[in-house]
Amino acid sequence: MTNINDLNREIMEQLKYYANDVRDKVETAMSESATTLKKDIGKDSPKKRPSYAKGWRIKKTPKKLVVYNKTDGSLTHLLEHGHVMRNGDRNAGKPHIRPHEERVIRDYLKKIERAIER
Repeated sequence: MTNINDLNREIMEQLKYYANDVRDKVETAMSESATTLKKDIGKDSPKKRPSYAKGWRIKKTPKKLVVYNKTDGSLTHLLEHGHVMRNGDRNAGKPHIRPHEERVIRDYLKKIERAIER
């Protein structure tokens, strides 16, 4: 015969195990997604400034990973969306961040869903 306190304790242990397992899988998915994003953005970055294409880094904060450009961070918006040049012409820009960001977010959410379901 099982005591109700023992049952309660066993349920709590299983929930802790499940929560830790999901947390580990989410952290792994986050790391994989950030690495993929960094690699893909660097590959599709405009090559006119090699330091820009090579400057993508991942910074870890307590709850998230941030993909950013260390060498030419102030150029990301201009190169992504375009800008007016000195002679008055307009540079159309090259979307190289957003398409990868949207794809990686979709994949990341699918990985999280799979981790929760298992």
